[in-house]
Amino acid sequence: MTSIFDQGLAPIDANYSVLSPIDFIKRTADVYPDYPAVIHGALRYTWQQTYERCRRLASALAGRGIGRGDTVAVMLPNTPAMLECHYGVPMVGAVLNTLNVRLDADAIAFMLGHGEAKVIIADREFGEIVRAAVAKLDTAPLVIDVDDPEYGEGAAVSDLDYEAFLQEGDPEFEWTLPENEWDAISLNYTSGTTGNPKGVVYHHRGAFLNALGNQAVWAMNQHPVYLWTLPMFHCNGWCFPWTVTAMAGVHVCLRRVDPEKILQLIRDHRVTHMCGAPIVLTALLNVPAEAKAGIEHTVQTMTAGAAPPAQVISDIEQMGFKVTHVYGLTETYGPVTVCAWKERWDDLPLAEKARFKARQGVRYQTLAGMMVADPNTMKPVPKDGETIGEIFMRGNTVMKGYLKNPSATEEAFRGGYFHTGDLAVWHADNYIEIKDRLKDIIISGGENISTIEVEDTLYRHPAVLEAAVVARPDEKWGETPCAFVTLKPEAGNVTEEDLIKFCREQLARFKVPKTIVFTELPKTSTGKIQKFVLRDQARALPK
Repeated sequence: MTSIFDQGLAPIDANYSVLSPIDFIKRTADVYPDYPAVIHGALRYTWQQTYERCRRLASALAGRGIGRGDTVAVMLPNTPAMLECHYGVPMVGAVLNTLNVRLDADAIAFMLGHGEAKVIIADREFGEIVRAAVAKLDTAPLVIDVDDPEYGEGAAVSDLDYEAFLQEGDPEFEWTLPENEWDAISLNYTSGTTGNPKGVVYHHRGAFLNALGNQAVWAMNQHPVYLWTLPMFHCNGWCFPWTVTAMAGVHVCLRRVDPEKILQLIRDHRVTHMCGAPIVLTALLNVPAEAKAGIEHTVQTMTAGAAPPAQVISDIEQMGFKVTHVYGLTETYGPVTVCAWKERWDDLPLAEKARFKARQGVRYQTLAGMMVADPNTMKPVPKDGETIGEIFMRGNTVMKGYLKNPSATEEAFRGGYFHTGDLAVWHADNYIEIKDRLKDIIISGGENISTIEVEDTLYRHPAVLEAAVVARPDEKWGETPCAFVTLKPEAGNVTEEDLIKFCREQLARFKVPKTIVFTELPKTSTGKIQKFVLRDQARALPK
């Protein structure tokens, strides 16, 4: 008797197709052609118009000789052109490299050269940097100028205008899915703090799965109205250019994060969903009271990065924002874990609910595996909520690897898992909770101190706007916590001793910061606090 596996049933065109998120736009344009797709200032596009623009872009690129495996770099804010590039570029088999708009010319030149970009599409706001970067290259890419009417400033980046370039293309261009779903769809560079950044390569299958994973964990319904507070250059906007399109939603564009503008757009367009780093939530909390008025519906808000302080989550939810906490890295297409909510937590006090929401949670349905384990033995830690280990992941939504860097790729995948470098505990209910980055944990007198725990305590002080804690060298203890704090404008005369006393009331004595520096915190373009800068400052403090 033969088994079902011996029947010669093989994948054929009738029962197998490549998974790629670029197919989402065809389906949405076919089903909802007249529905709104894009809002950008006074500009409005339907899904039929957006699909035609993406096909024109693909056709124009093909006409210039761009095809499978070629890199097309873009230096754009959250504008319609940026969304169109997420479809038009991969429609010809090319690889989309979204560049961080806050980087300098040297960094951009490195990425253009390392990624071998054949084309760069750039907004005029970044024209000076792009021109300087291209001048550093031995072979210059084709440069396309985007003149966004919502900006209206700056000199042209090149003589080739984006809208004119689209007119070179055919709105009925017959694009095809890639032959192999393992083909690269995008290239994202990590924000390297030392040395050159690493190029993280995504494939079509992973982008497809993580896009739908976003929808699943957020229970996003059809026709969401999504506000682009998260940069699309960051992990391809956590794959939401594809998620929102799959759900036939509306992309509400926003060139830069402006808290009062965010609240205005939420009111004007009844925004249902938005994403962003915890710093975006903090900024919304600190706008004038009159700017907060008039929002009478719930806004689903997804935040990631370091755990948002419980106080921030508590306060923002009282404004009408329902927070979903997720976690991931550039190497995992953005978020791949979620603090999945449970009904039994609904009746908890608001502050206690916020503490649950600050956990990084459990894996997406689209992530194959995750564990917290000893980084040396790869043995899982006990699920006791106390034992610290490193977070490891595996599955289709983990990167292909680092471009032209086999040694770094091999090290990242050592033991059959991706090594995140994040330290966490594993709770009995399978939820993980990050305690620190491997490089950030403070070891004082042989005791581990979680900088996140100390920061969370500082955020509970009513005068603290932002806080970051790093290790400061200490002759006796080896290291002690050093806190960098930004106070709220209305804080008044709050002193270092005031905050140290506050921490003593809530933390074990060895965890209390020995030093507090009042300052503005350095951040990346995506709102992450640059702790490597603060570590240097802490080392330079007088003894």
